[in-house]
Amino acid sequence: MKNVTVIGAGTMGNGIAHVFALGGFRVVLCDISPVALEKALSTIDRNMNRMIEKQKITQEAKDSALSNLTTNTLIAEAVREADLVVEAATENIELKLNIFRKIDQHSPSHALLATNTSSISITKIAGVTSRPSQVIGMHFMNPVPMMKLVEVIRGFSTSDEVCHTIMELSRKLDKTPVEVNDYPGFVSNRILMTMINEAIYTLYEGVGNVSEIDGIMKWGMAHPMGPLQLADFIGLDVCLSILKVIHDGFGNPKYAPCPLLVNMVNAGQLGVKSGAGFYLHKGHGQELEVNPKFAHLLS
Repeated sequence: MKNVTVIGAGTMGNGIAHVFALGGFRVVLCDISPVALEKALSTIDRNMNRMIEKQKITQEAKDSALSNLTTNTLIAEAVREADLVVEAATENIELKLNIFRKIDQHSPSHALLATNTSSISITKIAGVTSRPSQVIGMHFMNPVPMMKLVEVIRGFSTSDEVCHTIMELSRKLDKTPVEVNDYPGFVSNRILMTMINEAIYTLYEGVGNVSEIDGIMKWGMAHPMGPLQLADFIGLDVCLSILKVIHDGFGNPKYAPCPLLVNMVNAGQLGVKSGAGFYLHKGHGQELEVNPKFAHLLS
């Protein structure tokens, strides 16, 4: 396996391209937006410079990685020589199904097709291709260059050989792969989003305020950040989307998104990406300030 195509140049896509390029693979980063591709290359360059400063890689390693990386705005061209395609587009089922139809049509017959989806059924995605045994979930964590876990999700038809190949490939990227089966939310988000949703319900019901809820989970449960801060970091719209997938998949009311989360997304308060969520986000290095919308809960 030498040629990897990454579809989607957003936060996850540029991170995935980053680690494959550093791993010595020839990488094509594909996005319909030239602006997004330019921004992604700038982000990759900046993140690799930080790794050099921390003595995690050398300048030579960076130069070699960037020489392995090219961009393209056309899926048909980007996947033409791919041994592996990793889709990292927006978490939208119809968009992903359309992308996989195109990938399947234009990539070599031997190519493995992976999706970085955080919750959408691998089996459903595989069903729109002519090679369901070669489709698998490869769920990286954000930020990709730093986080070790890759949640490897077997669809109903994913072959043992393909799963083994992706597990070994993940290890070559200096990641820790964990194999799971294809059910709503997989393992990571079935547990994480339920915790975040419960934290939002705890705020919604007035049991505790933003700082108290996050503080208890940080100082009492040794979480690096509280669930409300983490929700802001992930994106409240993304959290809501994943919870809807889990709720629809199981039909269990315990997974129903909290009305407060729904209201915040409808109001455009999405967390870090919009500048406000449970906290106000004014830029790097700023001390966290609770959103004034929740000031009435502070005492």
